[in-house]
Amino acid sequence: ETVWRQADTYKVPRLCFVNKMDRVGASYERTIETIINRLGANPVPIQMPIGAESSFEGVIDLIKGTAITYNMERDHTGATLPEMTVGEIPSEYLEEYQTRREAMLEKIVEYDETVMTRFLDGEELTADEIMSTIRKATINMDIVPVLCGTALAGKGVQPMLDYVVDLLPSPIDVPNVIGVDSETGEEVERAPDSSEPLSAIAFKVVTDPYVGRLVYIRVYSGQIQAGAIVENSTKGTRERMGRLLRMHASSREELEEISAGNICACVGLKDTFTGDTICAGGNIILEPPTFPDPVVSVAIEPVTKADQEKLGEALRKLAEEDPTFLVKFNNETGQTVMSGMGELHLEILVDRMKREFKVEANV
Repeated sequence: ETVWRQADTYKVPRLCFVNKMDRVGASYERTIETIINRLGANPVPIQMPIGAESSFEGVIDLIKGTAITYNMERDHTGATLPEMTVGEIPSEYLEEYQTRREAMLEKIVEYDETVMTRFLDGEELTADEIMSTIRKATINMDIVPVLCGTALAGKGVQPMLDYVVDLLPSPIDVPNVIGVDSETGEEVERAPDSSEPLSAIAFKVVTDPYVGRLVYIRVYSGQIQAGAIVENSTKGTRERMGRLLRMHASSREELEEISAGNICACVGLKDTFTGDTICAGGNIILEPPTFPDPVVSVAIEPVTKADQEKLGEALRKLAEEDPTFLVKFNNETGQTVMSGMGELHLEILVDRMKREFKVEANV
């Protein structure tokens, strides 16, 4: 719910993926009701499940009128992978498909007068027309498309990724980014165009065991070349950009430049942190993301005094990566106190210290 509220605040169009449809007690309908009652959203199911719980086999696409089923196959390593098949809708699901599709159409046509007229006249709408109408309503935040599947087994994941591309906005579909001039306090507007002056924001910092400190940035306007000198308008400093990397999970692709609408990881930015604005000339400062305050605090100490320095370095790097994780020294008790979003959050960080930094700690 916190993430949903943040998406509302920043006006981010979204879709919902109902996960774990193969679990005991899984209910697509109950989850949709929860989306309405708990999140206050306007969900529009664009898929329906084939089977449920242990008999969950796949999904039926209400837009395209196809059934997507899966056979679990083993690859050469012995890993089980889902093999996707797109075919006709099973006869036993045709009646439910027609009912659900009609309900979907009745809900979406009200967002496009031309499509509504054709629908009320009894004309058959094409899949492209339906997709276009749903996309427009999604970008305008009138509706939230709902899909389903089971991520662990890989069922429904590929169609969901396809709909992320088909339904959610590209950088040119969203309004121009608004910032403020750090000197005058006046609003500054930038369009998502490579010809505009550079404006970008750092949204994530990680420590890579091979590359070192990586700062992930999202470029809103303009472009950046590898090796360029850029300004951190939040701090009023200048840094050399160094290498630009496009990340693919654990693999990396070197880039010469990155333009408006893209994200990348940067090597060489030592004084840039999450929420900082990067620009080239000018003094624009973009609105940084906001993070909730920590709710749980515990004292932490190394198992051995020899690890005191390593513990401090590990805590510093983890705090750089995670803005919801805070570390303070309590002068009264002489203890180092770490704070986070819950016990599980802190347990994961302590485990990371052990695995990534080789530091044993007591909490």
